[in-house]
Amino acid sequence: MKKIKIGDNAKVIQGKDKGQIGKIKIILHKKGKVVVDGINKKIKHIKSSQKNKVGKIVNFNAPLSISNIMLCDNNGLVSKVKFILKDNRKVRVFKKTNELMK
Repeated sequence: MKKIKIGDNAKVIQGKDKGQIGKIKIILHKKGKVVVDGINKKIKHIKSSQKNKVGKIVNFNAPLSISNIMLCDNNGLVSKVKFILKDNRKVRVFKKTNELMK
C-alpha cells in the first residue's frame, strides 16, 4: 500500500510554488515524481507543421519531485502518514491529527 495516492491533497514545501495546495493527478513511481493540479505550470510553444497548419501555445502542469510535496488534510495542515489496522484493513492516518484519510 502506498502512502501517496491519486486524488490526495498535497502542499508544495519547496520550490517556486511553495505553500500552494492542489490535488495529485498523476504519480510517476519510477521517476519519483508527481503531477499536481494547478502547480508548476509550464508553457510549450508548438511550431506549425504539415499536420497542424497553425502553431500554438500549450499550458501544462510539469511533474514535481515527490520530496518537494507533503500530504495535507482539508484544513491545509501538512503531516506525515502512518498505517494502522482498522477492522482487519490497513488504513492511512495523518500522524499529527490521527485523522483518517479518504
